[in-house]
Amino acid sequence: MSRPVTMAAVAAAHGITGEVRLKLFGEGVAALKGYRTFNNGALTLKSIKDDGKGGALARFAEVPDRTAAEKLRGTALTVPRSAMPPLAPGEYYYADLLGLAAQSTTGAMLGTVVAVENFGAGDILEIETPSGEDGKSHRFMVPMRTEAVPEWDETRVLIEDAYVG
Repeated sequence: MSRPVTMAAVAAAHGITGEVRLKLFGEGVAALKGYRTFNNGALTLKSIKDDGKGGALARFAEVPDRTAAEKLRGTALTVPRSAMPPLAPGEYYYADLLGLAAQSTTGAMLGTVVAVENFGAGDILEIETPSGEDGKSHRFMVPMRTEAVPEWDETRVLIEDAYVG
């Protein structure tokens, strides 16, 4: 998989010296400390620390002041998928699931994984169906649990028929 993996997003500027507040995805501050550059080398991490609120405060070499920090608001911080640590069986990165074909356990093609959400109770796949006779597609969600998604690989996710929306 060559798709970049989003590790965090810039939520806001912090202070006047160019620090930014980050919204973290994944394993937290410790995971970000393992990377020096983000966004194909566009941002070089100088320092990062836990903000005590579930996020982080970071400083990038290319961001000298608050004005530059404010321009980064909403920027996703990505690293190449190849730079990520290997996964144990049954683990996945969200980026690996996006764009996969969704197929029912009876063989019907359901659509494509367009998002992976987590509202606190576990990961949920959002599947978009192909356009129907009316020219419209629709979306449905499936919990990313073994009973709903018994298997997946680099090309597709298999969804139990009872969970097909």
